Amino acid sequence: MNYEKLQLNLNAYKETGEILDGAKFLIHQFDLDDDNFAGFGFRDELEKNSILLTANGELGELQHVMIPKNIFDFDLTLVLNMLAHEMLHVRQKSPRMMIIDKNEREWQAYYEMLFHTNFPQIPTLSDYYIKFFGEKALIYYSRMGEGSELQLKYLEQKLEVEKLLEGLINKEKI
Repeated sequence: MNYEKLQLNLNAYKETGEILDGAKFLIHQFDLDDDNFAGFGFRDELEKNSILLTANGELGELQHVMIPKNIFDFDLTLVLNMLAHEMLHVRQKSPRMMIIDKNEREWQAYYEMLFHTNFPQIPTLSDYYIKFFGEKALIYYSRMGEGSELQLKYLEQKLEVEKLLEGLINKEKI
């Protein structure tokens, strides 16, 4: 994937105010689309240096991914990973997948951002964001309930996340 050309396209969408079309362009370019995806909409922007996307809709119904208008002011790799996170939620809330537990959905989505098992075409995050999202994943893992069936289901993945984070901590010490 030619990221320079991709960034030029996104800049053009940004300059013309076609942010939603730019987001659609990205999900098609990176094969993130899903039958349960109803489209994009705008959500309120947070602070200038903070970004939040959400997948909105009831379980079993079509999902809208809500994005801020300033989405293309952020690092492209971060944006792609966040889109992949939300598009996984779109799948998780579909009638065919229907993952009811929010902690399980979030665990899977953060794990995806770290290891790209569903969307291998998404680029790897910087160490800073791997650490940030890895810690978020572990928070959702802990919310599943100590020794619960869900925690047991994801124990191997939890160990992978801990090993990844430990590797980053050791890298920082060098």
